[in-house]
Amino acid sequence: MQELPLGRAFTLIEPGPVTLITTNDGRRDNVMTITWTMVMDFTPRFAIATGHWNHSWTALSASGECVIAIPTMDMIDTVIGIGTCSGAEVDKFERFGLSRCPGTHVRAPLLRDCLANVECRVVDIIEPHGIVVLDGLAAWFDGDRSEKRTLHAVGDGSFVVDGDRLDRRDAMRSKLPEGI
Repeated sequence: MQELPLGRAFTLIEPGPVTLITTNDGRRDNVMTITWTMVMDFTPRFAIATGHWNHSWTALSASGECVIAIPTMDMIDTVIGIGTCSGAEVDKFERFGLSRCPGTHVRAPLLRDCLANVECRVVDIIEPHGIVVLDGLAAWFDGDRSEKRTLHAVGDGSFVVDGDRLDRRDAMRSKLPEGI
């Protein structure tokens, strides 16, 4: 083994798929790319990491709601484009031709272009770390989509794409909490 600079250790642990987070500030919709997401427990509770530097932060913290949209591999250029421009300067829905539809519990829109969407309410903001804890209110999945592979950011500008799904549910059934 070769020593890896400690400052690059984060590239070894990737918490979840790249997501697009939609918000609405009461006047207009916005969308941001988030590369750090995680599930908390075996519940519809999630966490994302962002902060004051992000234009969506104000809408997210003020409205207390958002949508976590899960893009697929075929959307990589859109995901990168959304993440490299600011909603303060551009309408990202127009620039990237995103299709939206209304949520049932939040003002932020669902993204039709994505594999799945989860409407969420903010339940905690851990300021020093920019962690936003979200409770899922409703989830939507497009099973008719031909592309279902999700993107995972390594953290250095490279990505990993999901591959084959391995089913080991029977072997784990006795180990999982009830209802999973």
